[in-house]
Amino acid sequence: MFSRQDQAEYRELMAGIELRTRVYGERTLMAEYRLSKGSRLPEHSHPHEQTGYVVTGRLRLHAGDEVFDAGPGDCWCIAGNVSHWADVIDDCIAVEVFSPVREDFLPEVS
Repeated sequence: MFSRQDQAEYRELMAGIELRTRVYGERTLMAEYRLSKGSRLPEHSHPHEQTGYVVTGRLRLHAGDEVFDAGPGDCWCIAGNVSHWADVIDDCIAVEVFSPVREDFLPEVS
């Protein structure tokens, strides 16, 4: 699967949090987030391992008992079933890869 920058559109997950799925295969899915300053991705957990990095902006990640202030180029890996959330410090673009595939992030088929 290949994807050009302009092929996928963002969809709003909640106020200030937008997602677009870039590519996916049998075992992984790559998603891009557009996060607005002051928004919060609420605390949650899921069975998927997720690795990610900040492209632009800044956010504060909370995973289990750890807190990590992430800026451009900073990366993370959060194990499956670990409670986590994020506070968006500045407008931010972040990219994350999930394994296994998050079926709730697959594009809707028309």
